[in-house]
Amino acid sequence: MTNQEIIQKLWSLCDVLRDDGVTYHQYVTELTYILFLKMMKEKETEEVIPKEYRWDSLTTKHGMELYNHYRQLLLDIGQSKNKLLSQIYMNATTNIDEPKNLEKIIQSIDRLDWYSAREEGLGALYEGLLEKNANETKTGAGQYFTPRPLIDTIVELTDPEPGERCNDPAAGTFGFMIAADRHVRKKTDDYFSLSQKEAEFQVKEAFTGCELVKDVHRLGLMNAMLHELEGEIILGDTLSEAGKNLKNYDVVLTNPPFGTKKSGERPTRDDLTYTTTNKQLNFLQHIYRSLKPNGKARAAVVLPDNVLFEDNTGAKIRNDLMEKCNLHTILRLPTGIFYAQGVKTNVLFFTRGQTDKDNTKEVWVYDLRTNMESLGKTNPLRKDHFDDFIKAYKAVDRTKIKNERFNCFTREDIRKKNDSLDLGLIQDESLSIYENLPDPIESAEKTVCKLQEAASLLNEVIDELKETGISESGEDKND
Repeated sequence: MTNQEIIQKLWSLCDVLRDDGVTYHQYVTELTYILFLKMMKEKETEEVIPKEYRWDSLTTKHGMELYNHYRQLLLDIGQSKNKLLSQIYMNATTNIDEPKNLEKIIQSIDRLDWYSAREEGLGALYEGLLEKNANETKTGAGQYFTPRPLIDTIVELTDPEPGERCNDPAAGTFGFMIAADRHVRKKTDDYFSLSQKEAEFQVKEAFTGCELVKDVHRLGLMNAMLHELEGEIILGDTLSEAGKNLKNYDVVLTNPPFGTKKSGERPTRDDLTYTTTNKQLNFLQHIYRSLKPNGKARAAVVLPDNVLFEDNTGAKIRNDLMEKCNLHTILRLPTGIFYAQGVKTNVLFFTRGQTDKDNTKEVWVYDLRTNMESLGKTNPLRKDHFDDFIKAYKAVDRTKIKNERFNCFTREDIRKKNDSLDLGLIQDESLSIYENLPDPIESAEKTVCKLQEAASLLNEVIDELKETGISESGEDKND
């Protein structure tokens, strides 16, 4: 079986749980508890799990005995002294009510072709499950899942190097960091061209993150483990005190959550220069402040349109960004690539300067939104959608790129717009049907003139009627 066939088989097991009222997202969490035990057996690393709770303990029990054993397993492993085990099974409870359903899932997983799964990569298999979950838009799971083609493009252009410290302050399922790890592995013959110390750094320290939501944090830990990454993924809020220690990074790659803090709350950190209820603006401040001020540290962040044009505090934060960093590129993304239809997003690429003044001289904007084919579940985003943008981004001399989608704006141009970065969108062809319509002001003026002429004629008629002595009743006053 291929990984895709295994993923489809695992996903179809969710149908077994529908009568239990289990959602897709709950199913993926439940599957994580069970798959962890199976994958540790396949990886021959079961020694970290208490012997009485290893995979075979599940396959040899049935009915209520299995159900009670599984519930106790979740409780006891969650209290393990092993950090990874305790984090993945923290506060773990089962959403399965029927013992027969639990047994069917375990038996089905045990019968899968795990030799083929190991060959293709257990990490790739798990990522496939996460992507499947994200595509189930009714669950809202896609809110923390960035499309793989977009992640791969961002990683390629930011180009993480061996020895660099990379971070995602809104880690989700750790997709950005896993892609960054793959990128560096390709450069280093899967780390074999590095020294043992350098290779250990890549596995244990190079890729880190922070995630607020417990269940999502659990998925991120599992994803990292299956990709053989041991960097710390903090369970916490980057916009709280926990985020103050997230700093001095070489590369930051992230897609922060959209929206505002609940009840209009502001971040609890006291080290942000500007405070606002807009979470993305707060994350943006955190990101550029978390980069090393060495002229090389860089970031790419996915942000909604409102960050580009929000007034007052928004304008101050954008100005601060362009002072401290070289904001060299903005990619206007197409709509329909995230779970919520109509959400308009962008990627900001910037490099932290060596000083905190006057780092942005010009901003290049690439419009991948206007006049694009309709994207969505039936026509998903592909890597080749970014081919022309990648070519323009990497050009040694961007001024020689002949592409109407790629335009440059000087810092002075932006200042004149109150530091608005809502720039670079080309003419929408769908509006071309209105091109030949007359100028609305001119049309209104002509209409007013005609109405004035008509009113003048009516006044003349009234005057003539008065002169002839015709009364309002129609009677001749001379009679």
